Amino acid sequence: MAEQEKEAMLPPKESFSEWYNDLLQVAEIMDVRYPVKGSYVWYPFGFSIRRNVYGIIRELLDKDHQETMFPLLIPENEFMKEAEHIKGFEDEVYWVLNGGTTPLDVKLALRPTSETAIYPMYRLWVRSHADLPLKLYQIVNTFRYETKHTRPLIRLREITSFKEAHTVHATWDDAAAQVDEAIRLYSEFYRRLAVPVLPSKRPNWDKFPGADYTIAVDALMPDGKTLQVGTAHHLGDNFAKTFDIKYEDAEGEQVYAHQTCYGVSERSIAALISIHGDDKGLIMPPEVAPVQAVIIPILFKKSEAVLAACNDVKEKLEAAGIRVTIDDSDKRPGSKYYKWEMKGVPLRIEIGPRDLEKEAAMLARRDTGEKEQVPLASIVNEVIERFAVIQFSLLEKAKEELGARIFECETLDDVRENVAKGIAHVPWCGEEKCGLEMDEQVGAGILGIPTDQDETGTYKCPVCGKDTSIRVYVARTY
Repeated sequence: MAEQEKEAMLPPKESFSEWYNDLLQVAEIMDVRYPVKGSYVWYPFGFSIRRNVYGIIRELLDKDHQETMFPLLIPENEFMKEAEHIKGFEDEVYWVLNGGTTPLDVKLALRPTSETAIYPMYRLWVRSHADLPLKLYQIVNTFRYETKHTRPLIRLREITSFKEAHTVHATWDDAAAQVDEAIRLYSEFYRRLAVPVLPSKRPNWDKFPGADYTIAVDALMPDGKTLQVGTAHHLGDNFAKTFDIKYEDAEGEQVYAHQTCYGVSERSIAALISIHGDDKGLIMPPEVAPVQAVIIPILFKKSEAVLAACNDVKEKLEAAGIRVTIDDSDKRPGSKYYKWEMKGVPLRIEIGPRDLEKEAAMLARRDTGEKEQVPLASIVNEVIERFAVIQFSLLEKAKEELGARIFECETLDDVRENVAKGIAHVPWCGEEKCGLEMDEQVGAGILGIPTDQDETGTYKCPVCGKDTSIRVYVARTY
């Protein structure tokens, strides 16, 4: 192996933290060397992954939402209006105090989230029941003074890719239905990334500040910790009362609106990278791969004929809308394989003199390494079919791995034993005191009550011993 290849080799994935940090640099996803802690730079290759991933969320939302953009700066008087909300963020806010050398009359917050930026405008825009539901979203950067250990894509001081939706409804039930719809959208979004997620209703002490309740989706990372990769919050009429968001109902009465908000960040890309990648680098689902197929000419003799065949295949694939490139560099084939495997390209197409004699090409799957020869005459259909197989295979593999790491537990000892390996599913009486005590005793936290849980069984709370029909996920978290 060439010396430059040795230098680029990754640590084994079982050393997850080292593997993850090195992969971000070697695969050119993010550069961590920017001189502000918790702020990172997207490489063009990483940004193309981001563009494709966020293209999916836009497609899903644009069916009945509208995209918008609100200012980054929030006046202190607006930010401070909702007491519970500001209490939840008061230690995380960056404040702008000066304009140049001139002190500002009103301090300006860099948005940690945008409720207090958007809702003063909703007060002006919402007038009648005919204006509802109002469903807007934006994809923006947000800033939080993160005091824990920062980690690219996972725990940031500048979240570069925060998709936040904010909706307004006539009734509490309408808003509740929208929260359920948001979780359905997120489940579909992650299905297309081949990332299985677990939706659960957060306990009251872990809900969004100012919300009636929160439902979140979590992914299980390779090191056994869970990553919260999406949240949906029912805000009730709490913010409507604070910001005076009312509408005139059909009887002519002025009524406070009910609201929701829900968000996804670049943590979605952290989960995508971490769950599918291996010791060789990235493994990308075809839909979001910047390069979906790479053509490698095998040049021994008849070079012109091989290159002509490669270009013909490239033109046919591009005409079918496939993102494809030819690697006709002077590097050895093995070096080329290494490069594109690191980049996670789903399919490699090898064409050499022997393949041409058979009017065929060799297809190699990145996810399994399987190779097979296919006719050049049907290359487009063959590639498209393999993409569907790769997508299905990645999702099923990830589902199996997740299922194998969810452990049914009855006692705190069971939980302690299993949270180092994954997620414990354990009874809980629903009392905050028992929930917090469980967190403290097992060294992991309650994620929430699974949204699809059958609550007909009877179990014993492992802390107080009371009968309960509730079971919760417990896990170590990022």
